[in-house]
Amino acid sequence: MKIYLNGKLVDKNEAKISVFDHGLLYGDGVFEGIRSYNCLVFRLKDHIDRLYRSAQAILLDIPLSKEKIAAAIIKTLKANKLKDSYIRVVVTRGEGDLGLDPRKCRQPSLFIITDNIAFYPAELYKRGLDIVTVPTRRNINEALSPQIKSLNYLNNIMAKIEAINFKVEEALMLTNEGYVCECTGDNIFMVRNGRLFTPPASMGFLAGITREVVLEIARKRNIPVFEEVLTRYDLFNANEVFLTGTAAEIIPVVKIDGRTIGLGKSGSLTLSLIEDFRRATKIDGYRYSL
Repeated sequence: MKIYLNGKLVDKNEAKISVFDHGLLYGDGVFEGIRSYNCLVFRLKDHIDRLYRSAQAILLDIPLSKEKIAAAIIKTLKANKLKDSYIRVVVTRGEGDLGLDPRKCRQPSLFIITDNIAFYPAELYKRGLDIVTVPTRRNINEALSPQIKSLNYLNNIMAKIEAINFKVEEALMLTNEGYVCECTGDNIFMVRNGRLFTPPASMGFLAGITREVVLEIARKRNIPVFEEVLTRYDLFNANEVFLTGTAAEIIPVVKIDGRTIGLGKSGSLTLSLIEDFRRATKIDGYRYSL
């Protein structure tokens, strides 16, 4: 496997950064997760734009232009002969000292990994997820904007550990006030009486690109869409619930906190949105050839 690292393609075993890199020491950096489908990088521009917005918010200068990052992604995919891939683009503050001062980091580090990923076991896409609400609350907006896709994911990891302890795959995270926010790596939707609901981004989560695609699909199909404050009570009484994310795509939820959702299986609207999303991944993005 080849890794793009600071302008060069290197073997996986040679892809190394300093132990003094502030991305490692302090989670000081940003990243994007992107997917390619049969030689089409899905929504590449949207992902790169978001990477730059995250970097701008933390005053991190990305050493390549948007066009050159796109070219580096394609170069890495081709080097690894990958038609279908999960792509991770990471920019760290770079090597510094043991202090927090970002001025001590003279040059950012940038690397790109292209590989396969199975975010959830395949059988869960057929039977649906059981999820639980966990004690760990989502970071408040005033502490760290959720729109910054930073390398510091400990808040989500703590919630993931709690889900694992409950022997389920995913955790529902609430806001500090107790409203529905998101799961550890995915946004959440519910269906009630043919209408689609999802929390507004102001609740304190990263508004995902897959989430936006689902909203676009729903509006084109004239499905009523509402971005509203939701509670667990709303989810418990939904006809359908599903999660969205770049790695997860769209996956149904059939049980929350021991309560069966709807008929306890993937609902008709969820299934139709999955079909529409899969069609979008064939046409909406940057095409390359091996």
